[in-house]
Amino acid sequence: MIDWWTIGVPAGVCYLLRLGGVSLLPCVVLRVMETDDGPAADIAMMMMTMMTGPMNCDRQSSSTARAPSIQDDEDGHLIYRHGDILQSRYKIQATLGEGTFGKVVKVKDMQTDEMMALKIIKNVEKYRDAARLEINVLEKLAEKDPTSKHLCVKMVHWFNYHGHICIGFEMLGLSVFDFLKDNNYQPYSMEHVRHIAYQLSYAVKFLHDNQLTHTDLKPENILLVDSEYELVYNGKKKRDIRKLKRSDVRLIDFGSATFDHEHHSTIVSTRHYRAPEVILELGWAQPCDVWSIGCIMFELYLGITLFQTHDNREHLAMMERILGTIPYRMARKTKTKYFYHGKLDWDEKSSAGRYVRDNCKPLHRYQQCEDEDHRQLFDLIARMLEYEPTERITLGEAMRHPFFDKIPEEQRLPARERSHSLSR
Repeated sequence: MIDWWTIGVPAGVCYLLRLGGVSLLPCVVLRVMETDDGPAADIAMMMMTMMTGPMNCDRQSSSTARAPSIQDDEDGHLIYRHGDILQSRYKIQATLGEGTFGKVVKVKDMQTDEMMALKIIKNVEKYRDAARLEINVLEKLAEKDPTSKHLCVKMVHWFNYHGHICIGFEMLGLSVFDFLKDNNYQPYSMEHVRHIAYQLSYAVKFLHDNQLTHTDLKPENILLVDSEYELVYNGKKKRDIRKLKRSDVRLIDFGSATFDHEHHSTIVSTRHYRAPEVILELGWAQPCDVWSIGCIMFELYLGITLFQTHDNREHLAMMERILGTIPYRMARKTKTKYFYHGKLDWDEKSSAGRYVRDNCKPLHRYQQCEDEDHRQLFDLIARMLEYEPTERITLGEAMRHPFFDKIPEEQRLPARERSHSLSR
């Protein structure tokens, strides 16, 4: 057995700027992107996974002395132009995205003629430290799963370029969120909801079996292998909508991943996908990932976010309106100030209270029809959104839920025995 190493990411090392804002719908609405408290050490713009095998590289090859032509901007980003060549090998083709950590660029590997996505970390110590921690997680994932059969992104190559850590990944398609957005927030088909949820549960179960919690599951961190689509006429909408040709996905962003025995930051997860035990500061473990998956499945099914809020108290009020009363044990145990005598301290007569009351509704009422597929989907979502972490369904149990019985044989993934190896 290969032992896992202890990995840790400091809380709040870097944050994803979630752009934009769309007109509010009732309680479940198109997401308004936030910047306030949702950790996202890696960005979902990272449209990438692994190549078929790691490339040979000298990770100590970069010189600490900077050539006169190598310059950074005032924020620590590498200044580059399209056509620049890094490490005498990677020719920059285009900029794919930018975040607090650095930039992601499309490059051509001049040795193999392959295109890849290269994440260029800022020349700032705290971002270098965070990148090294993520690299370590990615390397340990590769040791456990060298062929990436568990659908986690695999690092192809990394190097230090004059103080900028650069991490290379194979180019992929859009995130499931970006595809949803580009499709005017039209929901995924039931077959695609099922297949994406199945793969996501499989990938995260692999992490859980190896004592690792992802902590930042969201649609931005699920990438399509191929985002090609066909146009299908929707009679109800009276217009064409995009339908994926393939729904294969990969899980990315291990910058906040935490092993069981490591220090657990008080607050994890992006707001909309944050479990109640995290909000109430009761401690968290793998079940917080399961909660996030339940929220993601709802979003794929309806095209809208289940908990659209930026405030803890309002978030809890929405939970109670949609899922029922928060258990007394959790209310009594929390040291936060959101409860009074075991009940949520929430004024239903306030404007916020009226909004939640009028626009949120019990979970089952979001079900679009009474077909068996829909009932099974909502049964699984409800089990993933159990308040008590100890009562929440595990991903091993979820994989055996009847909702996944209709997964076609060619899409089924091999069963795997639980790992008994431990991290360092």
